[in-house]
Amino acid sequence: MKHCRKIASRKRVNQMNKKVNTLLFILGATTFNILMTVISFIILILLYIKFLIPLMPEANRSWGFSIIFLASIVISFFVYRYVLKFLISKIDIEKYFDPIFVKKYKKH
Repeated sequence: MKHCRKIASRKRVNQMNKKVNTLLFILGATTFNILMTVISFIILILLYIKFLIPLMPEANRSWGFSIIFLASIVISFFVYRYVLKFLISKIDIEKYFDPIFVKKYKKH
């Protein structure tokens, strides 16, 4: 009987570890995505200031910042997606992470 309780206890601990791993992964991935957006924004702004601003008329310079902001979001999305695909190919997701969305079926 004690053996069954130990197995059930291990399953609960393992399930809690998976939930903690999932939470930490989400927090880490969000931080990484925000950081990539900021880094790409800074790099694009520096390139814009160095190369494009001297060539553009003053009336059109403000549009560049809006475009750079959107481009930094797109760049960070693709970098995030590439890194996530790489991690998924290297890590057994089901072993370490709990599913975020679970389908619950109603029994009739």
